[in-house]
Amino acid sequence: MAMTIHVDIVSAEGHMYSGQGEMVYAPAIMGEIGIAPRHAPLVTQLKPGELRVDPGGGKEQEHFYVSGGMIEVQPFKVTVLADTGVRAADLDEAAAQEAKRRAEDALANQKADIDLAKAQVELAEAVAQLRAIERLRKMR
Repeated sequence: MAMTIHVDIVSAEGHMYSGQGEMVYAPAIMGEIGIAPRHAPLVTQLKPGELRVDPGGGKEQEHFYVSGGMIEVQPFKVTVLADTGVRAADLDEAAAQEAKRRAEDALANQKADIDLAKAQVELAEAVAQLRAIERLRKMR
């Protein structure tokens, strides 16, 4: 039997996932990280993107979209505190496309620095959602 790590994913909206996994893949601020059982302790920020839990045993991976947050890794436990999160299968592609279009328009017609920063964040989140949708579509 393969070793597993306990995974908890929570967001401001509530509890999203709790279970065992052989691997966890997360969009850390400096790039994607892979976490296996007995991983060295780590705390880092998350950027918008897809978070995956591989339960092992031939079961399908669990896919989530997180808009950012923090991840804490201990040798046998991973805790994700997402700003907002949703199961990737529940993402609305049309809404993400519309958010991307609005953010691109705001960037093209910027009036102040705060508008620019907000538009950049919205664009990053929309693009990350669309990537998660596309990856899930390819797996089916």
